Amino acid sequence: MPNKVRATRPQYRCAECGFEYAKWVGRCSECQAWGSVEERGSATPLARIVAGAPTSKARPIGEVDIESARATKTGVDELDRVLGGGLVPGAVVLMAGEPGVGKSTLLLEVAYQWSSTVGRSLYLTGEESAGQVRLRAERTGNLHGEMYLAAESDLSAVLGQVDEVKPSLLIIDSVQTMSSMNVDGVAGGVSQVRTVAAGLIALAKERNLPVVLVGHVTKDGSVAGPRVLEHLVDVVLQFEGDRHSTLRLLRGIKNRYGAADEVGCFELRDDGIVGVPDPSGLFLSRRDQAVEGTAVTVIVEGKRPMLGEVQALVTKTNLPAPRRAVSGLDSARIAMALAVLEKRGKVNLFQKDVFTATVGGMKLTEPAADLAVVLAVASAEREIALPADLVVLGEVGLAGEIRRVNGVGKRLAEALRLGFTKALVPPDAGPLPDGVRALVAHDLLTALEVLGLNKGK
Repeated sequence: MPNKVRATRPQYRCAECGFEYAKWVGRCSECQAWGSVEERGSATPLARIVAGAPTSKARPIGEVDIESARATKTGVDELDRVLGGGLVPGAVVLMAGEPGVGKSTLLLEVAYQWSSTVGRSLYLTGEESAGQVRLRAERTGNLHGEMYLAAESDLSAVLGQVDEVKPSLLIIDSVQTMSSMNVDGVAGGVSQVRTVAAGLIALAKERNLPVVLVGHVTKDGSVAGPRVLEHLVDVVLQFEGDRHSTLRLLRGIKNRYGAADEVGCFELRDDGIVGVPDPSGLFLSRRDQAVEGTAVTVIVEGKRPMLGEVQALVTKTNLPAPRRAVSGLDSARIAMALAVLEKRGKVNLFQKDVFTATVGGMKLTEPAADLAVVLAVASAEREIALPADLVVLGEVGLAGEIRRVNGVGKRLAEALRLGFTKALVPPDAGPLPDGVRALVAHDLLTALEVLGLNKGK
């Protein structure tokens, strides 16, 4: 009797996120992309798995050595803050960000500091030539004898470079430019990125070698490539910044070795990138006296409180539809705040253009900044300046109530350190630091009355 041939079934995979399906579908249920599911050959049912020899002996968890997993400082304090103390041997870090935000400049600084204090580093670039990277390193002063540099785009060549140089830190710029000859597809595709990432992760775990991968981002700001890439690596960092501002924020999105909500601050300069341990002063206007249309608040980025300033300008208009221009703020939330101010606060904004913005390129999306926005607009409309030593905290509801925000004490401690001694806060704000005079407001009308903004011009 002839042997039965096992039937194979087609396999389908989303080209955007790499999610696999047993049959074709028009829309990926994982990333919601239309028309991205493609056939990827046939999948043969797995045979019965036979037990094999273990690669390492299991031991009681208390006997496992943890010294080999201690984090090593990179020498860049703000990066170490986000990483949770430094780079762990065998850890794979994915750093994503828009083109030109400063990823390569930061990693050159990391390679230099690492070579100066820890050991040899290897920087492999697939986007630029070695000469171009050398010019940038010379311009930023990041040249060291233990820094090794090469231009490679093939995975097997990358492994060969590691065998030859034997570094203690490997930087790949970027993972989307690397490819493997053993997999079909162009560099940056789902199959190639998955294979390259798996090979580099296996290398890192096998040799206890920390690896930093540079990743591209899509138009909506998320990490490009298959979503499985974020699940495979140990740490995912997002490097953000406005092209028109020198400030850069490094956010921790995923971290297996520390807190995933830390934020590091950097300033991009002509001669390189430097950490900013005290960024609050970058987001405040320096003036001797109070000016109408401005309000200062305190937001929390990760675990770090930072002061931010909201500015507003209200002018009359002859247009049938008044303008509502926003910069650095959520336009939908600003529209809601202006409606509440007009309805609940009795501030007339009819036939008036309203412009709202932040200082220093800061992005304020936290609800704690709602009260600062409405008070800045009210101050501009009434032409009455708020006290120069006042900060305001609170979320404004549609009924005009001012809601409590988290961490009021920590926020006001940062404000007090920078010379702000008065605070307009919601009720039940909790214990406040000594030296801060609290002004409590239950609703928007009370807040306007406390600050003298309830009177017309």
